[in-house]
Amino acid sequence: MDASLWIAKTGLDAQQKRMSVISNNLANVNTTGFKRDRANFEDLLYQNIRQPGGATGADTLTPTGLMVGTGTRILTTEKIHAQGNMINTENALDIAIDGPGFMQITQADGTIAYTRDGAFKINAAGQVVTGHGDLLDPAIVIPDNAASISIGRDGTVTAELVAGGGQVALGQINLARFINPAGLQPMGQNLYKETAASGAPVVLVPGTEGIGFLRQGMLEASNVNVVEEMVNMIETQRAYEVNSKSISATDGMLRFLNQNL
Repeated sequence: MDASLWIAKTGLDAQQKRMSVISNNLANVNTTGFKRDRANFEDLLYQNIRQPGGATGADTLTPTGLMVGTGTRILTTEKIHAQGNMINTENALDIAIDGPGFMQITQADGTIAYTRDGAFKINAAGQVVTGHGDLLDPAIVIPDNAASISIGRDGTVTAELVAGGGQVALGQINLARFINPAGLQPMGQNLYKETAASGAPVVLVPGTEGIGFLRQGMLEASNVNVVEEMVNMIETQRAYEVNSKSISATDGMLRFLNQNL
């Protein structure tokens, strides 16, 4: 295969993957707590035909070399953990994080996952759970005779009991922080998993050490900017078309050689 065809093919593959990333961002524009992805490109190895600084005479060196690139690829996809807008829901079990922290979720296998999606529910046992039934960690149990639930900015959870039963403390919601949140592994269901790249979680009380506050009755919207993603989509489409034209041009050159030599 001619090198030009291969180089253009790598461009097509990379732009197609970038389009998938953009499409996923747009598909999740209404997903609570979703963080948009960004595709990071890198160039491939170069054919080193002439080394820069090579000797051209007894006392002279080449100021530049002759190196031909072999294409591009997407090196990584990176989550951009910028704050999303706050949406007022007036639902007592909706919690938004105003800051960089993550809420902790106990999965069915006992492992801890992390989320920014604060749309919680109550199961039949009165436990606070996600939409998939996984428990909030530390566990919070709402009594049957609770008339209302209050969640403070510092994560304290209290309930006002019916018939003048007074106020009772139900527990404390803590937040986890990572030195490299972009290193967390997305698992689907609005959950993330700790990895060696993210570092170990530091669990803190909301409002301490810059981890952020909790806002009851609100949800964090996706941080996807639709206009920006549409611009990225047009840019990707044009780049794909240019790489396609490179293949067509190279094919025309090869056809000319075959017909005339």
